[in-house]
Amino acid sequence: MKALPDIHLSMLDLVAVREGGSVADALAIAVRGAQHAETLGFRRYWLAEHHNMAGIASSATAVLVGHIAGQTRQIRVGSGGIMLPNHAPLVVAEAFGTLAELYPGRIDLGLGRAPGTDPLTMRALRRERVETEADFPREVEELQRLLAPAAPGQRLIAMPGAGTEVPIWLLGSSLFSAQLAAQLGLPYAFASHFAPRMLPTALDIYRRHFRPSAHLAAPYVMIGVPLVAAPSDEEAVYLASSVQQRVLGIVRGERRRLPPPREQFMDGLPPRERAAIEDFLGAAVIGGPQTVRAGLAALAERSGADEFMLVCDIFDPPLRLRALDIAAAACRD
Repeated sequence: MKALPDIHLSMLDLVAVREGGSVADALAIAVRGAQHAETLGFRRYWLAEHHNMAGIASSATAVLVGHIAGQTRQIRVGSGGIMLPNHAPLVVAEAFGTLAELYPGRIDLGLGRAPGTDPLTMRALRRERVETEADFPREVEELQRLLAPAAPGQRLIAMPGAGTEVPIWLLGSSLFSAQLAAQLGLPYAFASHFAPRMLPTALDIYRRHFRPSAHLAAPYVMIGVPLVAAPSDEEAVYLASSVQQRVLGIVRGERRRLPPPREQFMDGLPPRERAAIEDFLGAAVIGGPQTVRAGLAALAERSGADEFMLVCDIFDPPLRLRALDIAAAACRD
């Protein structure tokens, strides 16, 4: 089992729009977050595709990947993920092929098979195109071909894109992508930052059925970890109420901007809503330095993950950066 210093740290950013703030503010906070993660030695900084959500500004994911990559120097930047049913594989290959030419060796392409939105917006994105379960594996393999060196006589070529071989990751919160990632020999990222319940089963399936490929010789696992770190457990619990309020909005079908923290927020909720929030954040690490270290070590023991992708939505941007400092120190010590 890996020790904490052997686990790479990365970050997933939904580019939260805060109450009282603007989209421009959220984008600037994302840039500062990526720059700070880079100084701490984080391996990658990913942006998530979501649509028609008032509190999330990462819908134009490829545009943001380029913006973040242009404001950093070494950290890998990518999508966590591009929701492939919303896009033609050729368009994705050209966009990420262009990014790979602009920022060689620094671009990742994480792919998901959910729409990342509501049914109305899904129809607007897909223009009434009906997806079947067989489409996602076929489109992943099409993307692999488009990003590979062009074969003799190949008629459809992504330009840019062909030959860039942008690393593809499969993302998932259930067992489907675990099976497909194993079959194709691709790295796998599990969305335990919002759906932790199936984590052990998904990782077991991925590892047991993994087939080595030209891309990857052995299984490689990254897991999402909600993080709220502060100098004390008490402050971290208080700051975590921002995330808990947002999760409650998801549970109630009310998508809002990221709210400021509230004292004793969870104490005032009905048991059913408290349980739903706790289930959603089942993999969360919330606390002071010692609690954070213990929590990350427990996740490492349970999952055997190669990499943690932290999701840190603290309302006050400087306190968010401080939380990354605490997590990085916990993994070094």
